[in-house]
Formats: sequence, C-alpha cells, structure tokens
Amino acid sequence: MSSTTTPEPIESILDLYGLAGSVAIVTGAGSGLGAGFARALAEAGADIVVAGRRRVQLDTTAATVRATGRSCLVVPTDVTQPDACAELAEAALAEFGRVDVLVNNAGVSHVAPATSERPQDFQAVIEVNLMGAYWAAQACARVMQPGASIVNVSSMLGLVKSILPQAAYTASKAGLIGLTRDLANQWSARKGIRVNAIAPGFVETDMIGEMSEETLARFLAACPMGRVGTQREIDAAVLFLASRASSYVTGSTLAVDGGTSGH
Repeated sequence: MSSTTTPEPIESILDLYGLAGSVAIVTGAGSGLGAGFARALAEAGADIVVAGRRRVQLDTTAATVRATGRSCLVVPTDVTQPDACAELAEAALAEFGRVDVLVNNAGVSHVAPATSERPQDFQAVIEVNLMGAYWAAQACARVMQPGASIVNVSSMLGLVKSILPQAAYTASKAGLIGLTRDLANQWSARKGIRVNAIAPGFVETDMIGEMSEETLARFLAACPMGRVGTQREIDAAVLFLASRASSYVTGSTLAVDGGTSGH
C-alpha cells in the first residue's frame, strides 16, 4: 500500500511582492519620489513611517498613505544628525513594534563648477545624501530583524557622467553605491538584513519642471528609451527590493534609467 503526502502549496509569485504586516520607514518623504514611495509601499500592505525636515509636507504624504487604509506615523527628522536617526528608529519601534524596510531617499543636489564650489555647499550635499543614509541605516539595522530590507536611493549619476557640473551630488551617489555593497557584506549573513540600491534616471517629478529644455534634451539624447521615467516605474523597483521578491538579492544596484547607464 503506497502512502501519499499532500505537497506544500506553492506561494503565488504576486504574494512575494506583498508587504502585509510590515513596517517601512521612508526618509525624504515630504515630496517627490519619497512621497510616492511611501504611498506605493502602503498600497503593498505596509504601515509607513514618513521622515523629513518639513512637517507640513510630511502630513500631506501621511494623508495619502492613510487613504490606502494603512497607518502612518510622521516623524520630522534631520538625517544628518545620528541622534535624530536613532530617535526615528525608536519612534517606529514604539508605534508599530518593528521595522522591516528602510528606504533611504533623503537627498539634496547642488550645481556649481568644481573650481568655485564653496566647501560648505559640497559638504552639505555629502552630509545628507551619503552620511545621512549611513546614519539612518545604522539606526534601523540595530532594531531590524532577519528578513528586513534597506533600499538606498542613489542615482544614475553615481554610474555615469553628469551633464551638469555637480561634483558633490555625483560623488555622494557613487559613494552610496559603495556603502550599499559594504553594508550588504556586513549585514546580509550576520543579521539577515539585505541592503540594495536603486539608481533612477530623470523622473517626472517637480524637479523636471526646474530643468532647462536644453538640459532635458541632452539627457533624452543619451537615453536609449528617449524619455524620462515615471514615479510608478521607480516605485516598482523599490517594491521589488523591499519585498521578498528579491530575497536572494543583496549588495546590488538596480539602474532604472531607460538604459542610460548601459548606453
């Protein structure tokens, strides 16, 4: 007489992208890509902690998160201050009991010729884009459990030359890619925390409206897809790296730039 066993049900591939029961922190969440990331992760089922310097903008993002049916905690945060980042992680833990995802999106840019850029302007960009990401990652890694994910928002300008003179920005974004590799090496096996980065190209946000037609045309000429990206296209990349869909991916940088960095 043969015995049979019931096979384990195969999880739906779409379930791997779900974040139900998770808590995600998004820095730089007051506007632009960060506000979109907060909303997208909420749509995937996560409760959200939005962080940034401007309370009014954070409240607006929080309203869009809550409209999805998820909870949202607003924590005004200056990521250049290690103590503030530690308080952000502790606030998330106190409110929700866990931190599963960190999206390091806080960032600033500065355009100036390298021979005339003021030291304080260069340093300000590095402090937010690179050091701020490190302080936030460090604080969250101390409270995260195995299976957690950190997504650093770099830029295609960390991979290719810039059209504009912006040494501080490109250096910070290239440094963030290096930081991603190192933290993944330190934490993936020992702590079970995956660390990856995305490198977006130009995206349809408010910043595009501030760009000259000539600059945008030069970018599009170098982009194989011949267009800027959309918020939802970048959202999808962040969701992939934040979720179990990328459970065997760490230390990687995903370029979402219409092919520009591979051109």
